[in-house]
Amino acid sequence: MLNRHLLAYLPVYLAQGLVGFGAVAVFTRLLSPEEYGRYVLILAAASLIGTLAFTWLDAAVARHHARAAARGRLPGQLFTAWKLYALLAAPAAILGGLALWLAPLGAELKAACSFAFVYTLIRSGLTLALETRRAGGEAWRYSLLETFTLSAGFALGVVFVSAGGLGAAGPFAGMALAAAIAFLIDAPVLLSKSKRDRADSKRAAAFFAYGAPVAVSLIFEHLLSVGDRFVIAAFLGEAATGAYAAGYAVADRSLSIVFLWLGTTTGPLLIAALEHRGRAAARDVARNTAGLMALIGFPAAAGLALVSGDVARLLIGAEIAGQAANVIPFIALSGLMNGIMTFYFHEAYILGRRPRAMAMIMASAAILNLVLNLILTPRFGLTGAALATVIAYGAALVTCAVHGRAAFPLPVPVKAWSSAALATGVMAVVLVILPSPDAAFAALIVKVGGGVAAYGAAALLLDVAGCRSFVLARLSTPKEAQA
Repeated sequence: MLNRHLLAYLPVYLAQGLVGFGAVAVFTRLLSPEEYGRYVLILAAASLIGTLAFTWLDAAVARHHARAAARGRLPGQLFTAWKLYALLAAPAAILGGLALWLAPLGAELKAACSFAFVYTLIRSGLTLALETRRAGGEAWRYSLLETFTLSAGFALGVVFVSAGGLGAAGPFAGMALAAAIAFLIDAPVLLSKSKRDRADSKRAAAFFAYGAPVAVSLIFEHLLSVGDRFVIAAFLGEAATGAYAAGYAVADRSLSIVFLWLGTTTGPLLIAALEHRGRAAARDVARNTAGLMALIGFPAAAGLALVSGDVARLLIGAEIAGQAANVIPFIALSGLMNGIMTFYFHEAYILGRRPRAMAMIMASAAILNLVLNLILTPRFGLTGAALATVIAYGAALVTCAVHGRAAFPLPVPVKAWSSAALATGVMAVVLVILPSPDAAFAALIVKVGGGVAAYGAAALLLDVAGCRSFVLARLSTPKEAQA
């Protein structure tokens, strides 16, 4: 089941990779450094607003879906979820629109903020629909809708920037239009299946009681990843913010694709295993998840750090590529720690229904990151901001790994992680000694090819996360049985 779900969600994360890297490559060239910095600051602010207002509902819907379906109460859950979304979105649209209309902003900045706000409202409704599909195991429908939204949003954004002359507002206009199309396709189908029941008010209270602490945790988690951009803008300016954000996006996107793919797939399976088959079954799914994260995440982070200069030259506009390359190794390390923490150790609090504890840990980490940024950024520039991020994520990861065992004791597969680290070390040695052509693309071809070959051989030899056993089993299984 796990392998089938991984395959179903793969198109989404391929699209996320292409769009994430494409956005950096295209928008750092189409927009000036200042415009790009303005764009990433607005994007960060919009994400924070969406998380604050709507993410608690998404989290509650995902967590309660399996139980509602098992008890035949899914129509009632759908009604409650969409009613709550409407009660949140309608006043937000009125108050937000009024605030933007009265705000003393220039025309270009006001347009960018307005499109970003519209996108946030529409995307929040679409996310509610997608989380319902994902929690229900409708992986292919989720995958098709999300892949379309990501790809169309990016393509339309490029058109609005290059041909429409919208500047920093262009990417948000494209994303809003694509999200609106996907929302109009899927939301009416779910609404038609909803039906009010007597548990509506009680269910709404339960949603908020569970979801609010999760949302608080995600807000602070988001502040941990984007809050430093506001500090950089204050001390170093919008152009430096754009350079930092470009390097951060390349590194973080590379790792987040891996962990989002695994987390989106395994999260619902973990909850379903716990609800239907008990704690031992959930721990088995978790153990496999942790092994896969090491198998893929360790070499991805190390490889990215070792080819950071070539990646920056290839993907990022020349004006800011040098500054961006300096932060990529730091963000690769923090991205690895963030992925393991968010998509593995945070599951202990979800499974154990202890979201408040998770929120407190992430709040502490965000505050630590802010304090470190205020100290290190003025003294060491972008390197100081990146180092603050590494320290904050490291502290949060260790805390979650130790403290989370009280909520739900997730297994720590020491053997799988150690063998993955050893195979990654072999890959790193090969990358260091490989020749590096002058052209960035040629250098990446040589290094990526050599690194993948070295890591693949070492991983198979060491049987990291059972990969050798899996390959041998597939090779020995008749094609008819595999189908």
